[in-house]
Amino acid sequence: MKLSLDALQAMDAIERKGSFAAAAAELHRVPSALTYTVRKLEQDLGVALFDRSGHRARLTAAGEELMREGRQLLRAAGEIECRVKRVATGWETELRIAVDIVIPAAQLFPLIADFYAEESGTRIRLAYEVLAGTWDALASGRAELALGVSGDAPAGGGYAIRMLGYKDFVFAVAPGHPLASLPEPLKHEQIVAHRAVAIGDSSRNLQLRSVGLLTGQDVLTVPDLTSKVAAQAAGLGCGYLPTHAAAPMIKSKHLLVKEVEEVKPVGNLYYAWRSREKGKALRWFLKRLEDQDVRASLLRY
Repeated sequence: MKLSLDALQAMDAIERKGSFAAAAAELHRVPSALTYTVRKLEQDLGVALFDRSGHRARLTAAGEELMREGRQLLRAAGEIECRVKRVATGWETELRIAVDIVIPAAQLFPLIADFYAEESGTRIRLAYEVLAGTWDALASGRAELALGVSGDAPAGGGYAIRMLGYKDFVFAVAPGHPLASLPEPLKHEQIVAHRAVAIGDSSRNLQLRSVGLLTGQDVLTVPDLTSKVAAQAAGLGCGYLPTHAAAPMIKSKHLLVKEVEEVKPVGNLYYAWRSREKGKALRWFLKRLEDQDVRASLLRY
């Protein structure tokens, strides 16, 4: 057998991170070990799997085909590992939690500390997602629990969903932005004439979504919430921001809040899981999330 799960895991990380060094950091390995693993697989298969000619490591056509099938093998292997442990102990090997980018991951740390006190042996993996990406993480099996989901659940059912809470948003621009000096509330035609800053939806399979963008509006797409705040403070565009994320820049006068005629994005957030999941770690978190104070703590900043 020329393929190994170790090699597939290395390829997956390299493709997602764009470089051998970044993938090695994620996998807690040295870059030379990943380079050897991939080159050995290329030699065994007799094909080039990565195009290394550019700044970013990119899969060749053969590499893309291998990853399409390989990721299914990785998911299957992970599910088998979890099922075996659940059969023996009821505790998952790993609990993967997808967190919408509007929720600071640090807000989960007290809850995770309480979980570690249980000494279950279950590893916790947090991953940020954006918009439909949070649902997609559940639907594709990348996560067992999703925090901060919004919008409709994927078709086909099989999901349980509960109210997490409400996150407030503000429309903000830099003091030197053309919209800053206009009287409030800002009208649709005034906003659409200026570039918006948006975080790219992280969904891989479900239809991509956008929030707060107007038809015909130019868009600067950035990778995360920190970049969105910074881009708007730099005057590169306008848009809605979670109040907690905008607050420091508003306080320092690098951003101004403007009232608008348009209805603000709905701030209701939910948590969801696949209803067939029955692992003890997931049940532990779901039990704690029944507490209103716990839910509120995740959205407090």
